[in-house]
Amino acid sequence: MFFVTNILLGAGLAMDAFSVSLANGLNEPEMKKTKMLGIAGIFAFFQGLMPMIGWVCVHTILQYFKSFEKIIPYIALVLLCFIGGKMLVDAIRHKNGEDEKQKLTLLLLLVQALATSIDALSVGFTIAEYGFLTALIAVCLIMAVTFIICLAGVIIGKKFGTRFAGKAEIAGGIILILIGIEIFVTGVLF
Repeated sequence: MFFVTNILLGAGLAMDAFSVSLANGLNEPEMKKTKMLGIAGIFAFFQGLMPMIGWVCVHTILQYFKSFEKIIPYIALVLLCFIGGKMLVDAIRHKNGEDEKQKLTLLLLLVQALATSIDALSVGFTIAEYGFLTALIAVCLIMAVTFIICLAGVIIGKKFGTRFAGKAEIAGGIILILIGIEIFVTGVLF
């Protein structure tokens, strides 16, 4: 049951990262396989890192983490809206012939990974009763599931990006903004 629970937890956590991976694939239909693997790897790393940080916080500095937990939806909203808005502006400039479409940089990817995984900090509370080794195994399962789901997202986005190259960057920007709003609404209202 432990494995099933953590695989399902990983799938749930990976949905935001899947959507952003999809947007990245849409934005860059000529992406090489190594970059696709790198994107999935970075998202998987952050989706595993955040629950582990949450677990450490539960076992060490719980009182400080509780106050930080309230601002997580705001941070995700700002980061994803900024990235999505920038994609929309770049798409409009490119459409008007003003600028070339910007490629995904490592810095931008790290910001995306942080923004989509920051809500996973609270998973540290879910796995708080685990010992260190068990928590590490749970995190590895979450990372493996996230890697597979994000790789699928990039591949799907890349295929559609080739067909709809002109509208792909706009769609990617809108997707990121919607994910930011969804994280915000879910975190603040529920």
